[in-house]
Amino acid sequence: MIEKLFTRVANWVAHLAGLPSTFAVCVLIVVVWAVSGPFFGFSDTWQLVINTGTTIITFLMVFLIQNTQNRDGAAIQAKLDELIRVGRAHNHFIGIEHLTESEVEEIRDKCEAAAKRHDRKLAELAKKAGSLKSGKPKKKAAVSGP
Repeated sequence: MIEKLFTRVANWVAHLAGLPSTFAVCVLIVVVWAVSGPFFGFSDTWQLVINTGTTIITFLMVFLIQNTQNRDGAAIQAKLDELIRVGRAHNHFIGIEHLTESEVEEIRDKCEAAAKRHDRKLAELAKKAGSLKSGKPKKKAAVSGP
């Protein structure tokens, strides 16, 4: 129950935070604060208001944004895993997001090496196909006319 409520609130806040109107309101707040500086003599309290407000908002937003990113990343991984599972890709790639960074980098290096080998094989096949074509005698064009 609390998890679903938190998810709904996090999605709602993330959506609102990304709106242009939210950015405009934040800019307006900063402008009003800056303009009010002379009225408060640029006092420590005046500075404390903006510092405290921005710190609290930033602190809370970090957790909401991280929650949204975690869920988005997990959903994308699940979708990719399903594509791998039903496709012709290697199933041993499913779940590699749980490996350490160095283990993932090792797999990535192996994939890049395999891709380079595949590219070399294609280039060799293309070269062979080109040499076969050039080795065949060309047909003479029919000449028409008197």
